[in-house]
Amino acid sequence: MGPLFPAACIVLLAVNTAVSQAEDYAADEAEADRAASNDVLFDDYRGKGCVDDSGFVYKLGERFFPGHSNCPCVCTEDGPVCEQPECPKIHPKCTKVEHNGCCPECKEVKNFCEYRGKTYKILEEFKPSPCEWCRCEPNSEVHCVVADCAVPECVNPVYEPEQCCPICKNGPNCYAGTTIIPAGIEVKVDDCTICRCHNGDWWKPAQCLRRECLNGQTSS
Repeated sequence: MGPLFPAACIVLLAVNTAVSQAEDYAADEAEADRAASNDVLFDDYRGKGCVDDSGFVYKLGERFFPGHSNCPCVCTEDGPVCEQPECPKIHPKCTKVEHNGCCPECKEVKNFCEYRGKTYKILEEFKPSPCEWCRCEPNSEVHCVVADCAVPECVNPVYEPEQCCPICKNGPNCYAGTTIIPAGIEVKVDDCTICRCHNGDWWKPAQCLRRECLNGQTSS
């Protein structure tokens, strides 16, 4: 009776070979299934239709939206051809923008104005200074008008609190030398000189008439 060891080795070798062939066959079969699956996918849609983000299929020439925030597209043989419209500009005062459609949309615009560190309601009027009158416009912009002060008719105007323009508290006047005299009348500035302001030209020096004086009296 011969030795059993060589026979056992032959049987084991045969079993390993069969297992290896079975594994190779299973791998080839799985690869074939994947290829077949891909072939079906391309045969069904490529050049024949379009698919959106949700998996819905659209026919050639059909209009659809690929995604929730995409622009509308038309299905073609080369794939979706999407519109690219010129979207309106977002208002610079917009505080809330939504991107749920083809173009972004402003959903909330600032409903107040900011001016010099302060806030004002829409259509609110205010005076940031005695010479300014301002209003908060509906577009959240501030429009102001600055007072145009008339030229004061005196050489010594004063500014009162909470008043924009200077005023002549003592009425129109002008200079006669270094002396301020009222306008509209003749004023004797010394024993020998009489002066009068120019009518309407307060900034000009007064017109003065000087006469010879004898013993402190004006000669005629």
